[in-house]
Amino acid sequence: MKMSQLIAMLQAAAVLLSPMVASAADKLPALGADPARTSVSGLSSGAFMAVQYDVAYSSTTRGVGVVAGGPYNCAFVNLGGIGTCMLGAPLGSASYEAALGFAAIGQIDPVENLAKSKVYLFSGTNDPVVKQSVVDSVRDFYRLANVPAANLVYVNNVASGHAFISPWFGNLCATTAPPFVNECRVESSGLYDQPGAILTQIYGSLNAKSKTLSAKPVAFDQTEFVSPATGMAATGYLYIPSSCQNTTARNCAVHVVFHGCKQGAGEAGDAVYGKAGYNEWADANGVVILYPQVDPTEIPDNPEGCWDWWGYTGLNFQTQSGQQLSAVHAMVQRLTKQ
Repeated sequence: MKMSQLIAMLQAAAVLLSPMVASAADKLPALGADPARTSVSGLSSGAFMAVQYDVAYSSTTRGVGVVAGGPYNCAFVNLGGIGTCMLGAPLGSASYEAALGFAAIGQIDPVENLAKSKVYLFSGTNDPVVKQSVVDSVRDFYRLANVPAANLVYVNNVASGHAFISPWFGNLCATTAPPFVNECRVESSGLYDQPGAILTQIYGSLNAKSKTLSAKPVAFDQTEFVSPATGMAATGYLYIPSSCQNTTARNCAVHVVFHGCKQGAGEAGDAVYGKAGYNEWADANGVVILYPQVDPTEIPDNPEGCWDWWGYTGLNFQTQSGQQLSAVHAMVQRLTKQ
């Protein structure tokens, strides 16, 4: 057999076996984590998604971290749609009125719940993808929802590009390029630790982060929660500290991290679920980190692997019946199942 034929056979076998590998991932476990200590964060499309989750499930969500994202239902309530919600000045008041409307017909939790939310906002001064005026509108939205000033932190003076900010991994600070994880140095404290800032804002004072992890991120099978119409990947990722792997898990929190466009594991590897810096804080503080995944797809039309914040999965994408929101919520419910 010629070498070229052997290579072709191996490549064909890899294609045939790849779905088997995905489906061989473990089932998401029922850990019995504390349902009252659920929170979310994300970058870019993942930040839009984090806001949608916080608003739709406000009765069970403790807080949200928004890194370069926009307000609730932004593309449907602002003239200019997606363009305005990335590079313009969308209206936080329009998003607030939309949330009130969906809540009035029972499609999301009561908006009044948001007053208790702990909110972290971030906009890099060198971000060319989502302008600071867009993140300003998220601030305006949460102010209208009566979030106290003490419960809202807005970091808008770090010279970063469009990226998560990791304390130990990534591109130079002003970069906007794959894997969209940067290192940024700030004068007051050296390398900026964004995951620590997010989790501290949501959960309060934390133990020092672990220098050595007690566990490793694991893959889990997303297919029981999703259909092909969601655009979500077959495999998601999960970090479970050793302290949350037994009966003590009932004291553990759950934090969902939504990656950005072009940042799922298929394109960025473990840049988010392994290197962004969440796991070290989670390990020392009893927090289970859920990293759900979206794949680039032609059907639905999502070539960059973004979370749905403009309706590519259907017009109810921003409500509890939205395909992606309901799937991730079901994952959280599994992790918090007693």
